[in-house]
Amino acid sequence: MENRLVHAIQDEYPDDFAWCYGCGRLNEEGHHFRTGWNGEKTETIYEPLAIHKALPGFVYGGVIASLIDCHGTGSASLALHRKNGHEPGEGAEPPRFVTGSLQVNFLKPTPQGIPLRAVGTVTEIHPKKWKVETEVYAGDTLCATGEVIAVIMPATFLAPTE
Repeated sequence: MENRLVHAIQDEYPDDFAWCYGCGRLNEEGHHFRTGWNGEKTETIYEPLAIHKALPGFVYGGVIASLIDCHGTGSASLALHRKNGHEPGEGAEPPRFVTGSLQVNFLKPTPQGIPLRAVGTVTEIHPKKWKVETEVYAGDTLCATGEVIAVIMPATFLAPTE
């Protein structure tokens, strides 16, 4: 399975906000998760590296949690961006979200060496909060589920300028 996303929401984040360890395109050491639309669902494809193991042959759960976390905030950004009349790749700056809460359920051990696919369903629950329910698959096997409550990033998160 390859990453089919041409336009991911993370590609649109301004440089000041593109440093997240999970999804920041400017973080050289990060995962570089990329989230886009696949019909009415959101999708992130990611293949963990060999160093992301819990035990030989299995992916560390923290990577799965990070995938669900960044997939959730990226999905919320996609949904609000679309609600505002925009799609990734059009040049409009998308809204940014932070994690209000993260819940992860590990259902089966996640095998190493198989691309993971996070699939999200997004629901607006408040003008500033969105709920994203995510399923993480390794091939056809559902390995984990999760829920993110994503909150529009408050202005207090902006770095002070000199």
